[in-house]
Amino acid sequence: MPVADDPTAHPRPLLRRPWRPLDGDWQFAADPDRAATPGTVRFDRTIRVPYAPETPASGIGWTGPLHRAWYRRPLPARQGDRRTVLNLGAVDRVCDVWVGGVHVTRHEGGYTPFRVDVTDSLGDGADLLVRADDDPRDLEAPRGKQDWRDQPHEIFYPRTTGIWRTPWLESVAREHVTDVVWRGDPRTLRVDVRVELSVPVTRARLHLRLWAGERLLADDAVRVDGAVVERTLQVGDGGTDDRWHLTWEPGPSPVLVDAEVALVRDDGEVLDEVASYTALRSVEVDDGRLLVNGRPVPLRLVLDQGYWPHTGATPPDVAALRRDLELTRALGFTGARKHQKTEDPRYLALADRMGLLVWAEMPAAHRPGPTAAARLLREWADVVVAHRGHPSVVAWVPLNESWGVQEAAADRAQRGLVTALAATADALDGTRPVSANDGWEALGGAILGVHDYEQDPAVLAARYATAADLERLAGGRRPDGRLTDLDRAGVAGRAVVLSEFGGIALNAGRSDADRTEPWGYADARSPEDLLARYRDQWAAVHASTALAGACWTQLTDTYQEVNGLLTADRVPKCDVEAIRRATTGAG
Repeated sequence: MPVADDPTAHPRPLLRRPWRPLDGDWQFAADPDRAATPGTVRFDRTIRVPYAPETPASGIGWTGPLHRAWYRRPLPARQGDRRTVLNLGAVDRVCDVWVGGVHVTRHEGGYTPFRVDVTDSLGDGADLLVRADDDPRDLEAPRGKQDWRDQPHEIFYPRTTGIWRTPWLESVAREHVTDVVWRGDPRTLRVDVRVELSVPVTRARLHLRLWAGERLLADDAVRVDGAVVERTLQVGDGGTDDRWHLTWEPGPSPVLVDAEVALVRDDGEVLDEVASYTALRSVEVDDGRLLVNGRPVPLRLVLDQGYWPHTGATPPDVAALRRDLELTRALGFTGARKHQKTEDPRYLALADRMGLLVWAEMPAAHRPGPTAAARLLREWADVVVAHRGHPSVVAWVPLNESWGVQEAAADRAQRGLVTALAATADALDGTRPVSANDGWEALGGAILGVHDYEQDPAVLAARYATAADLERLAGGRRPDGRLTDLDRAGVAGRAVVLSEFGGIALNAGRSDADRTEPWGYADARSPEDLLARYRDQWAAVHASTALAGACWTQLTDTYQEVNGLLTADRVPKCDVEAIRRATTGAG
């Protein structure tokens, strides 16, 4: 039987072993002048981790620039010959870590996880010291929607400094599994796996077991001689039933393949056991459609910023993530485009189990230059590696609306960055299509994402009605003068997705204390007016015979952006069933 734990409760669902969360109260010190050193920090506050100090939930509620934050808490003593590994889910943006006064690691990148073996610094117990540097005015750093001004403006939000995703500890043997990469093929019913180990290992075997529910699909053992093991496993009997009932499909009944991985010495000593999962699922673009397992799927997506009023970019808990996905489905959407942030792995694990589709996006830098390019390439590679195992992720979005490559039409280096980011996704994954610069000024990629906030449904309907209309759009300039595609290559077999539209604001639920101007692309007068506009714009999309799909802006109000279908507290602004019918084209 597969390991009976809950992947959606684990901070790393694709590689699970017993873990000890470090969420809770830590000592905290703000250091806006960056004057302190590890030996001179004066800890004068308590912060509730993993919430960023800018959020009310942290207990700090910091306003204005912060620049540097310090965290401290005790760690448990060393456990015999076991190794203690510290994992940090995300720290924005440059993180240094000391254990027992010894510097153990430095990590750059505010949106990706990292780990470090801290065993040799533990002794009988030691303090963990974390320093986070995040210059709020560094526009060449990947920052997404985090504002660089003192106060949020337009579509940009309060900043996220320091620890904002769960930290945790693992106790492992010296020889243990550090990564598992799966690739399931629904056509051949084969699963390829690559297992990476902490050190080269000999005189041992790697045991692999795959399950679909209570059905054992594969039971395999292979000799280990090195730090990497690669294996191909055949699952199922190859018949019609298995080709239907073992594959992951979008919708309410996706099939996941649970996995057990064990590293065992020849004498029977179990060095490591981890639980994981994968799916028999393929994604590709063919003849202008996104195909999952060779069949077109409806792309009715919603733009999802992934913020909460009291906790910022960090979800209040796993239940809040589940609620967002349940509302996404209830409103008629088949998935979400996670916008300008990386999402909690538990969100992706929930989407995997609910059969919802996710577009994964890289948070943007906002000023072009070689420093920005190097940072984006490095961090985007880490994002792809962190997300590539989740079957719900069906597309990569490395850039949005030329943010950070504003002169790509004329600048060869910026065009090269667009191409390089798309190629990075292909090189490290290669199983999903890319929207290379979503919105406009695309360069290659199998998806041509177009943003259009035209509010007249008749104009929308005419602009995207037929394949000929899409060819004119893709080969020329948009109404705003920008090129849709920098190569002017036409559609060229790509899936054209109206990947942002709508954006209709209804200012509901904001208090008089809000200090920012409400934002939207158009204003509805009432819930009835919002629903009517929503229905008409989706009707224009459904009338198209050529679009591969569309993405409505947006799921929830987010700070001053009040163009959500839900308030920031997730209260629907209109009747949910009426929205669902409009989204699905049922009326």
